[in-house]
This record gives sequence, structure tokens and C-alpha cells, in this order.
Amino acid sequence: MSRHVVCLGDSITRGQLSADYVAMLSDRTSLAAYAFTNAGVNGELAENMLRRLAGVVERQPDVVTVLIGSNDVAASMSAKSSARARRMNKLTRLPSIEGFADNVAAIIERLASETSARIGLLSLPVLGEDIGSESVRRSQEYSAVLKKIAESACVTYLPLNERQIEYLTGGGHQPGTHYRDNLALMAGGALQHFMLRRSLDDISRRRGLQLTTDLLHQNTRGATMIADLIEDFVTG
Repeated sequence: MSRHVVCLGDSITRGQLSADYVAMLSDRTSLAAYAFTNAGVNGELAENMLRRLAGVVERQPDVVTVLIGSNDVAASMSAKSSARARRMNKLTRLPSIEGFADNVAAIIERLASETSARIGLLSLPVLGEDIGSESVRRSQEYSAVLKKIAESACVTYLPLNERQIEYLTGGGHQPGTHYRDNLALMAGGALQHFMLRRSLDDISRRRGLQLTTDLLHQNTRGATMIADLIEDFVTG
């Protein structure tokens, strides 16, 4: 019988505007003994994920990976973004790094106490590709919170943020593009992908991006980094 892996996350896990790392994992021969469930929900913040854990607990998976926080970071970038996220996601409070820490700690605690799953907690992908930008700095700050939670809860920390920053700082890449709160960029990418049938990697290339399609969602290179970390964790 296959061992069951649940990949919890937001739109980066859902894999509609991001390259689908869960599908990549399902296709890898080294993981043939595992069945993967994509439990990604578009637009989700950590508070939203905490509310829906019952469905994951009911499955009693063997392994759970958690990738959450990109929308929390994006919401923290301005008062306008924060208010919009609270309204659209029906949050009980404005997004903050303190609230994020509380919610992720509660997610991990419930998974650890109500399942026997091995748990892998990923740090965040970069937000934007300008490594000197405020958004990338915040992705590092939130990732440090995740690392502390993983250590405290004795679960495995998977260093995605560190791997992506290492990639962006090496190899003679062009100066990166900084993140901007621009829903039109995401909408334009969606239009190109679903209506014009352009691949996510083509959209990324046309925009001069290295890891993302729209400064948040992942192209194949970015998603492969996620899949590689999870593969090593699952098989380790």
C-alpha cells in the first residue's frame, strides 16, 4: 500500500498559476511508493489554513509538508494590502508577523498531536527577485520565524528561502526585479496562461524573471527547488 503524503499550502502548492511541484513529486520514480495529495488553496494565509486542518487530520497521512506565508508577507507590505487581505480572507485580525507565528505554531501543534505524520515545514520562497528589497528581507524574516517554530516543535525545517536566495546571488544573474503589490501582474499572467495558452515558463522568461512568473508564483525552476527539498525529506 502506498504511503500518503499531504502537501499543505496556498496557490504556490495548488499549482494553477505556479508550476505544480506536487505533480512533479508524483512523477518521480524515487517516490513511486508514495501517493501525494495536493492540499493547496489559492489566496490562503496561515489563519485560513489553521481553520481547515480537520480535513487533513481525518486523512491520517504518513507525511505532511507545510508551505504557507507568502500571502502573509504580501499582506504585510502596506496598510492597503493588509486591510484587503483581512477583508477578502475574513481574518480575525490584521495580518502581522506575530499573528503569523501564532497561527503556524498552532498548525504544527495540531498536526503533531492529532496525527502520527512526519512533518516538514518549508521556509518561504522569495517575494520578488531583488535580493536587496524589503519584500525579500521580509521573506527572510518570516522564514526565521518558521525555522524557530520547527526547532521548537521538533519537526523538519526545509530551507527553501535560503536555497532561492543562494540561487539569485550566484551565477552572474541579472539584477532582480523587486516585488510590487500589483494584482494586474498576476491577472496578466493568468490571462496569458489560460487564454493565450502560454506556458508559465514562457511568461516568466518574457518578464525577465528567474524563479517566478509574477514575483510570487513559481516557474519550473522555483517549483523544482520545492520538489527537491520535499523529495529529500520524504525519502530521508
